[in-house]
Amino acid sequence: MTKVEQIIKEFPYQIILGSASPRRQDLLKSLGFDFLNKPIKVDESKWPVDLLAQEIPIYLAELKADAYEDDVKEDEILITADTIVWCDGKALNKPANFVEGKKMLETLSGKMHQVFTAVCLKSGNKQTTFYDESKVYFKKLKPEEIEYYLTNFSPYDKAGGYGVQDWIGYIGIDKIEGSFYNVMGLPVKELYEELIKF
Repeated sequence: MTKVEQIIKEFPYQIILGSASPRRQDLLKSLGFDFLNKPIKVDESKWPVDLLAQEIPIYLAELKADAYEDDVKEDEILITADTIVWCDGKALNKPANFVEGKKMLETLSGKMHQVFTAVCLKSGNKQTTFYDESKVYFKKLKPEEIEYYLTNFSPYDKAGGYGVQDWIGYIGIDKIEGSFYNVMGLPVKELYEELIKF
């Protein structure tokens, strides 16, 4: 057994992922850690109006951790996360419908935007929150490309109205500066390092 295998296998905490996102579940699973999944529901569309950029997902990730219904024990780590798209000085959260999704993709078209994901780790006696930032550059999207994507895919549970791993990511993204997985919704490199430190 390698040292990394030993660290993962003998990790001294029971990990609980407080997320309904299948992408976050897949990414955490890919890290090799065993975990329980217990989604936490909060209103992700509301935050204090004075918060900007990364402050918003930090607030929401910690709000989710506080909303966990059970007491987190000392030998457990609760992981909560939130992702926002930040463009033109505004946060783009999840679109409610086709019209909102179209407006969001039109806003992102031909521009660079930032994706911030914040992660909160909470045990019975300790809590830490960190975030990562990626810059995503979209080409100028054609109206028919936006319509095709919104009609044939389901981006309504995704910040900014798109999934980087979806069709729109294949044909629409020129480049990404920073972590691809952060854009998917979980900065796995930073999460791994923070779990080991924890």
